[in-house]
Amino acid sequence: MKTFESGASPEPWTTVPLLAEGAAALRSANKSMGLGMDDADIELYTSLFVEDLKRDPTTVELFDISQSNSEHSRHWFFKGRMVVDGEDTGRNLMEVVGGTLEGREHNSIVAFKDNSSSITGFRSPFLVPSQPGQASPMTSVSRERHLLLTAETHNFPSGVAPFPGAETGTGGRIRDTHATGRGSIVAVGVSAYCVGALRLPGYALPWEHDGGVGQWEYPENLAMPSQIITDASNGASDYGNKFGEPVVMGFARSFGLRLPARDGEDKGERREWVKPIMFSAGIGLLDAAHALKDAPEEGMIITKIGGPAYRIGMGGSAASSMVQGDNDAALDFDAVQRGDAEMAQKVNRVIRACVELGEGNPIVSIHD
Repeated sequence: MKTFESGASPEPWTTVPLLAEGAAALRSANKSMGLGMDDADIELYTSLFVEDLKRDPTTVELFDISQSNSEHSRHWFFKGRMVVDGEDTGRNLMEVVGGTLEGREHNSIVAFKDNSSSITGFRSPFLVPSQPGQASPMTSVSRERHLLLTAETHNFPSGVAPFPGAETGTGGRIRDTHATGRGSIVAVGVSAYCVGALRLPGYALPWEHDGGVGQWEYPENLAMPSQIITDASNGASDYGNKFGEPVVMGFARSFGLRLPARDGEDKGERREWVKPIMFSAGIGLLDAAHALKDAPEEGMIITKIGGPAYRIGMGGSAASSMVQGDNDAALDFDAVQRGDAEMAQKVNRVIRACVELGEGNPIVSIHD
């Protein structure tokens, strides 16, 4: 007889003594749990619980707050006031980025409001199953489908654990493709990498080896550039192969340079991708009839599909929002998701079957 039981017991939740110890208790929890809170966060949440709620927070509450309100999830920096030379510009960075769409909406279907972007496509014949979701003959239908593009980076995970980090960079981006409009069709992928000086053994390059111990230090929780460029590439391709999405293009860049020292400096400024970039993009097809999500209504069925959530992959929002090297190495490693391309393909088949139903698509709104 076999079992999937691990024998492990869930870690019990506790309360953090803010009422008795104040901000010091939250600072301690922040460090031990890897919550990624800065001084402003500490002050805000201490005030919230001590002065407004008048109770101690639980560890579960603090963990949830740290993920939901992280820079990764909430974009405090990108949506904050942008002050240049002491003057408020009146626009935040997110609005500056979104301003590229102003005056160019003529062919934009989805932009800055969903998991992916989409531009106007065309009507053409497509092969779909005569009975979507079942083994059945293919039949030709004429539908208008828009072109979809989504892109994201998986920098922190690929730096800490290159193979699973890049693997789930591909997987997470595929979920973004799926979750656009009322569901879409996954087509092909793009993978790209930017890392620091490779410093390959037996292949010394003058700009990579400038002499002196400690010239090229890296945070101890980061893999070296040569490992990242190899393992991350393998991870992204591994997931794509298992899922069934071909990688059709990409690029790789390596750069690390020490600028000449100026007067009074021991060594010049370092310019390098110390924290790597793992760029993942995907192209898909979005039925015109499914391009925009409908509003949920009371009484509708909420369905959650996919695999189990293990302890690994928890805390990623906070961990990826920190300055690299500030977090405990073990917490960083725990925050990296692990890929499950087989489960992703099962989810893909469900969503694709819904999309191929055309006007009968039961999906009202979908998120990754």
